[in-house]
Parts: sequence; structure tokens; C-alpha cells
Amino acid sequence: MTVETFKQETTAALKAYDKYIICIDKTPDQFQASLISLLLKAIHAYENRGLGFRHGIAVDPHLTVILSENDTTRPLCGIYFNLHSPYQKDSLPKTVRAMTEVLDESSKQTEN
Repeated sequence: MTVETFKQETTAALKAYDKYIICIDKTPDQFQASLISLLLKAIHAYENRGLGFRHGIAVDPHLTVILSENDTTRPLCGIYFNLHSPYQKDSLPKTVRAMTEVLDESSKQTEN
């Protein structure tokens, strides 16, 4: 299994990247190099997966490549663009804590 095995998927991803994706960090050429690198890592993970595992996955902040076992010898190949922004802030300050539900004493008495 090689990168050429998934030429149709990589061509579609490159076309979508060039047309729809705005990425401050990567030019289309850098994206193609990342895609090929991740595909090689996913192939390695897929070919060396443990017993009972069905996928080979490779991820970077902008892209996820998944190879999934199916009924044929050629695995399915999924290429996903990760939603990422270098300007995204944490949604909550670090000082905010999760709230726990407080039961009203009157509701306890009516349940009994």
C-alpha cells in the first residue's frame, strides 16, 4: 500500500483545500506535503494496528487522515479538515469551575 493507492482521495482533498480552505499557516504546497506525510503515517498505523483494531489514523492541527478496514483489500480513506484557528481563545477562563447540581430540600421532601 502506498500514497498512490489513495490518489483519488488526495486529489479531491487538494482541490478542496485550494478552493475552500483558508489557512494562514500553510500554502497549498505545504498542505500537499503535510497530506502525504500524514497519509504515510496513517498507512504505517493501519498496517501495524493491533488485533481487533480497524483503523489507521494520523492527525495534525489542520488535517486528519483515517484509513478504515472494509470488505475489500483496499481500505477506505477519509481526509478531514480540522476546524482550527490560531486566534481562537479558550471558551472559559481557567478560574471558572463546573457547577454541580444542587437539590432543593423541598423537592427531596415531596419525592418521599
